[in-house]
Amino acid sequence: MKKFAFIGGGSFGFTRKLVNDILTFPAFCDAEIALMDIDEERLGYIKRACEKIVRAGGYKATITATTDRAEALKGADGVLCTILAGDVDVWKYDILIPEKYGIDINVGDTRGPAGIFRALRTIPVMFDICKDIEKYCPDAVFLNYTNPMAMLCRAMQQKFPHLKITGLCHSVQHTVEMLARWTGVDKNDVTYTCAGINHQAFYLDLKHNGKDMYPALREAMKNPEILNEEIVRNNMFKNLDYYVTESSGHNSEYVAWYRKRADLIDKYCKDSTGWNPGHHAFILNQYLERKDTWRNEINEFLDKPDCEIELERGSEYAAYIFNAVFGDNTIFKFNGNVRNYNLIDNLPYGCCVEVPVVASKDSLEPIAVGALPMQLAALINTTAHSEELAVAAALEGDARKVFWACAYDPLTSAVLSLDEIQAMVTEMLEQNKDYIPWYK
Repeated sequence: MKKFAFIGGGSFGFTRKLVNDILTFPAFCDAEIALMDIDEERLGYIKRACEKIVRAGGYKATITATTDRAEALKGADGVLCTILAGDVDVWKYDILIPEKYGIDINVGDTRGPAGIFRALRTIPVMFDICKDIEKYCPDAVFLNYTNPMAMLCRAMQQKFPHLKITGLCHSVQHTVEMLARWTGVDKNDVTYTCAGINHQAFYLDLKHNGKDMYPALREAMKNPEILNEEIVRNNMFKNLDYYVTESSGHNSEYVAWYRKRADLIDKYCKDSTGWNPGHHAFILNQYLERKDTWRNEINEFLDKPDCEIELERGSEYAAYIFNAVFGDNTIFKFNGNVRNYNLIDNLPYGCCVEVPVVASKDSLEPIAVGALPMQLAALINTTAHSEELAVAAALEGDARKVFWACAYDPLTSAVLSLDEIQAMVTEMLEQNKDYIPWYK
């Protein structure tokens, strides 16, 4: 019997999907699922939801719930992390303070000033989790879903190089599904090599049954509905020649081109019909709207008859990786976040990159992809160096490096002067002083 520990198990959407996927593999149908969260109310709800999945699937698995992280981790074979360090009342200032200085942020969980400060708050918590893994399940495979993905993985992989840690994002496979839909092909017949950094990885090749899909994609974009579904990403593809993984709303805040003026925001960001339109504070507003209504969604799921529960395995990577490493050992290839040890030639050595990784018995092996096209490397290098500065700031307790990390963020530098950036960073540090252990 295998054991899976969910740290931040109160994340209703992620936990429910991942538990369902794990149990669909025969090697794990009798697993122990140990849910851990500091929010007892959410923990109670998700325990009932997972028990419902067990009943609906006729599995022999057991579901436990605890607020004690050590208890959840003891003897675990696989660990999944979906925590959020600080409620919306903490991280809303990641959006609101930059707004005051003129930086319009859509999501703010990955990079830029908002992502950097989320990293500064979260890295100490992730280190505590890693210390417990080291103590209670040192051979476990640790899969991180918490953002900011690249900065968290980079910090953990430097501090705990002996642990099996990688970070997962569903943007790679979900974008392939979208591109297959746009070009009218079966997603299962699409192959690709995708590489870069998290949320800013590009499909270096994209093929359907061995044939280049990019000409068909350019043809599909003549359809206004397709063109407008992902305005920013499609504009980037038109100008950079390769398609990027993460949604338009996210990507508009990672680059200097779309959010530095109100007219550009109106043109490129507000009319997208994709899942994440580019409006200011889109995710923050969603969180605030759901703060008092999330129970309704959970109760709707719990009230369904067991026979109506969807048990089909999804496309999230986690369960497939676990199955490859310590299940039936079927080899599985995915895109993971790992350190750049000669994997991408023209990105900083040792930074966190998102590249193909092969999962097999007791092994996670990244695949080298060589050099990126020059226009992609120029864009990604700026961001990767900003993230390197942010991680160094967290590891060294250096506020000066926080300023430099924000100063080299493409959108921030397109909008603000250095003195304005310094003022913004100082205000954000003060706002977060209770959550950044080294800052006084």
